[in-house]
Amino acid sequence: MDTALAATDYVLGSTVAEYERLERQARTLEPYTRRLFRDAGLEAGQRVLDIGCGVGDVALLAASLVGETGQVVGIDRDATALARARSRAGAAASTNVRFVDTELTELELDGHFDAIIGRFILMFLPDPIAVLRSLARHLRPGGVMVFQEPSWNGFFSQAKHLPLRTGCGELLCEAFRRTGARPNMEMTLFQCLNQSGFETPQLRVEIPIASDPQDRRWVYELLKTVRPRLRELGIATAALGDFGTLAERLEAELETECSYGPLVGLVGAWTRKLQ
Repeated sequence: MDTALAATDYVLGSTVAEYERLERQARTLEPYTRRLFRDAGLEAGQRVLDIGCGVGDVALLAASLVGETGQVVGIDRDATALARARSRAGAAASTNVRFVDTELTELELDGHFDAIIGRFILMFLPDPIAVLRSLARHLRPGGVMVFQEPSWNGFFSQAKHLPLRTGCGELLCEAFRRTGARPNMEMTLFQCLNQSGFETPQLRVEIPIASDPQDRRWVYELLKTVRPRLRELGIATAALGDFGTLAERLEAELETECSYGPLVGLVGAWTRKLQ
């Protein structure tokens, strides 16, 4: 087994509650990811590979872009998440997408792809450069790699006046680091694509702003997912106070400061295979 292609300790887990959170998060991020994919060149008729597809949100988005004449293959190692993805694809009558249960270390697919995509996946891989180089053999010459990863630096830049929200973000980033994940992917993503035999990548960083009460709960919901692991990881949470009232206090902080609620920054990058 090539450990360079294996995932880190996935701190977010694989529970029904986490699958539901991912689906809510996907609805918030959908316009940002859709615009990124369009700018990178995803279009009708293409064959697309989505790595780390989870419950299927990114794969289904890509399927809507490539249309009936295209095809999307989503891969993940979580069989339960893939079952949920297949059910959602069936409910949406998306016949141009299929899901494959496989590890990156064991990836075997016929033919080449016009695009290889992913969202919030490279951050969890110990050697993303090795992953991209391995994936490149599945990409046709001129094909595009396009990934969207997190920038918690972006979040903190917009939450400096919100100490409670900032504290939640700091706990989350520490949990990511202690499990081997990278909370800030700006430079890593640029370097990974730049050092993998592709053209110089195009890169953008943007910070979504939560516009409704449900979206403003994202940091609380993410911390709720990670919370069972915090004690195991040796991360103290006393500074946040009573978790039972945390969601209400986070919302009150926004109201007191008459502030928007920043989400995690999004780093989008794409590049084409030279040969």
